[in-house]
Amino acid sequence: MAQLWGGRFTKETDQLVYNFNASINFDKKFYRQDMEGSMAHVKMLAAAGILTEEEKDTILAGIEGILRDVENGSLVITEEYEDIHSFVEATLIDRIGDAGKKLHTGRSRNDQVALDMKLYSRDELTAIRSELKSLILTCHDLMKKHIHTAMPGFTHLQKAQPLTLAHHIGAYMEMFKRDYGRLNDIYERMNYCPLGSGALAGTTYPLDREMTAELLGFYGPTLNSMDSVSDRDYVIELLSALSIIMMHLSRFCEEIILWNSNEYRFLEIDDAYSTGSSIMPQKKNPDIAELVRGKTGRVYGALTSMLTTMKGLPLAYNKDMQEDKELTFDAYDTVKGCLALFNGMLKTITFHPEIMENSAKNGFTNATDAADYLVNHGVPFRDAHGIVGRLVLYCLEKNISLDEMPLEEYRAISPAFQEDIYEAISLKTCIEKRNTIGAPGPEAMEKVIAINEKWIKDNM
Repeated sequence: MAQLWGGRFTKETDQLVYNFNASINFDKKFYRQDMEGSMAHVKMLAAAGILTEEEKDTILAGIEGILRDVENGSLVITEEYEDIHSFVEATLIDRIGDAGKKLHTGRSRNDQVALDMKLYSRDELTAIRSELKSLILTCHDLMKKHIHTAMPGFTHLQKAQPLTLAHHIGAYMEMFKRDYGRLNDIYERMNYCPLGSGALAGTTYPLDREMTAELLGFYGPTLNSMDSVSDRDYVIELLSALSIIMMHLSRFCEEIILWNSNEYRFLEIDDAYSTGSSIMPQKKNPDIAELVRGKTGRVYGALTSMLTTMKGLPLAYNKDMQEDKELTFDAYDTVKGCLALFNGMLKTITFHPEIMENSAKNGFTNATDAADYLVNHGVPFRDAHGIVGRLVLYCLEKNISLDEMPLEEYRAISPAFQEDIYEAISLKTCIEKRNTIGAPGPEAMEKVIAINEKWIKDNM
């Protein structure tokens, strides 16, 4: 058992207790961040006169050697060590001798692990933001391509009004833009350095916390040592934002799964993102979309776990907080993977515009426009609503669409109908006349695409 403590104790820790207490199996994941933090700490100690230049150079060379050996595979992080901090410090002392024992001057494992978790989360946030950026660009490209691709819009999974594929994808574009903004907001709040807070009450050493923060790319040091070592708000915020991202992906996946079905046939998922059945040779399953939808629960679980873990903890650090890692690391990896796979799937989907357009024509999606037509011809809206309801019932009985209904039958239900009703309820008219900002009309969509172009330029 390689531990950084023990002078206070007169007997060995029970092996089961040691195993239960140890975190090396999961916190080894941020070995790079731990060593980066240690190198910044050593540079600051030397600048503050706490270490000599020679000690600084010796320790830095030792840490750089450990990092190099871990990354090339010649040095393995094993369960012999309690945690990643023990591994680095013990290995350093083995390699450079007494100088290595000065590495931990002016810090505690409490502020050290707070730093490591923040550095790791910051790196993961940056990587996830990059994947989200790629997905936003894919949505933007699809919007530009499908301004005139008509399709039915739905409420309650019932055909409601006609719109375009660009408009439908644009809804998700707005969601993903908000997701991107949330990640930026979290970065701004989290980017302050806890190192130098000690166990909970700072230290008597003349540390230059501003220097440490600058070396590690933070905006500055955190301002309360107790909060610094016990803060996991940024983890909870990030998991919350990631849960929302997964919720958006899951909703999009659900629609892709529906649209890929034999009943809809709006699209076909590329072979590279589909699988077959072991027994039914005709099947082409949307497994990637289903797995992304399913993995949403894993990320929700990580958020719930962190909220529950933190809800009753008194200040400052408590060992419960060791539970912030495993599920959080899994959530980070899950979201990165889901974004990359979903983006690849979306890029390679083949849409079927003719089937989508026919579906919009045959679902009474122009009924609202027929009611608007009557209003424009002097019929009160509530009366117009009832008249069009009777029209739809008549068409259902005759198994025809509103476009196919003869004019005399229109006029038998309401004399307000004229020859121009057919132009008023055509799919093209229904879509193209909706040009208030945010609507699916081509003029409105062109404006939104231009706004998105500027947003991408300004934010990415």
